[in-house]
Amino acid sequence: MTGAREVRTAAGTITYHEAGSGAPLVFLHGIGSAGQSFADQLDGLSGRFRVIAWDAPGYGGSAAPAAEAPDAGIYADALAAFLDALEIPACHLVGHSLGALMAARFAALWPQRVLSLALASIAVGQGYLPDSERETLVAQRLGDLDQLGARGMAEKRGPRLLGPDADETMIRRVIDTMAAVRPDGYPRAVRMLSQGDVLTDVARLPADLPLQIVFGSADVITPPERNRSVAVLRPEAPVHEIPGAGHAVYLEKPDQFNAVIGGFAARHAKTGAPA
Repeated sequence: MTGAREVRTAAGTITYHEAGSGAPLVFLHGIGSAGQSFADQLDGLSGRFRVIAWDAPGYGGSAAPAAEAPDAGIYADALAAFLDALEIPACHLVGHSLGALMAARFAALWPQRVLSLALASIAVGQGYLPDSERETLVAQRLGDLDQLGARGMAEKRGPRLLGPDADETMIRRVIDTMAAVRPDGYPRAVRMLSQGDVLTDVARLPADLPLQIVFGSADVITPPERNRSVAVLRPEAPVHEIPGAGHAVYLEKPDQFNAVIGGFAARHAKTGAPA
């Protein structure tokens, strides 16, 4: 995988990784991750697609949102500006974990810009919880960052993202990526998660927008039943449970994950190229 690129957008500078050519296939990472975590997708899918993995606002070298408590719409707006800057009118879109909240909101706002949508290891958001519970969860996450620092938080939380068969290399990849979260980006993402509601956005999607759901059978962060609660809203959407994988399914089982993502995008292929 090559180093990060940078583009100026209407929402501020965004850094990203890119490989390949063809129809754009765009990956949105989770709360403790970054664009570089999709290295296996950039390598494995770039023979068929123009694969792009952004650093969400406040991650990598991307400008943080101005709002201290942004909602998913602010990240969706940033994604629209990012795609505009890359002259991509429409793309195949993959959101993992917190990235699923961003992807679902983007697709709900601009369905014409989404050739296909894959939601993986879905963070459904905490907007349905009572305020007191939401505030407790925010305090726990931000407390870990304040008390342990990014590296200490990563050492504590990172291994839980993986299934029981993950090797030490995978564990170190997850920890090292999470350890790079920024103090101006991670808290904003935590607050976005606190008010998120992916179910409402999925319910708003047009019936003809191709959707699939992917998750690992050993995911303890967003367990299989939580992903299936989203699938209930779209009974026709294919659901793929990858055996033995934890939350970071794309890292643990890249071949299976890439086959599912690439096959679905290919079945709904359009160029996505500028007119």
